[in-house]
Amino acid sequence: MPTYLLSVCYPPGGSLPSDEQMQRIMADVSAFQEELQREGAWVFSGGLHDPSTATTVRIKDGETLTTDGPFIESKEILGGLTIIEASDLDAALAWAEKAARATTTPIEVRPFQSSDNP
Repeated sequence: MPTYLLSVCYPPGGSLPSDEQMQRIMADVSAFQEELQREGAWVFSGGLHDPSTATTVRIKDGETLTTDGPFIESKEILGGLTIIEASDLDAALAWAEKAARATTTPIEVRPFQSSDNP
């Protein structure tokens, strides 16, 4: 079965949800993850710390260089991810819609490269 990455995208510097809103979001995310598990679609989920905690590792001229912070500067940041198995893109998009409702953020859907996803 094809495997898809559902990326949780947050605008950087956006306003943080109130404690009450965050409790509702976390309850909705937990319910979403429980549904994924019940339906056999769940592979892995996890939230990420702020991009300022990132370290980028690169090789240049045979030397390993490490840099504090994210590699990519973008309009949105990756806040978390879920890996699912779905029968096709339409099924993955249906799960992404549920994730977007639970997290209240945009969700990017990308298939993994494999024999199931040419």
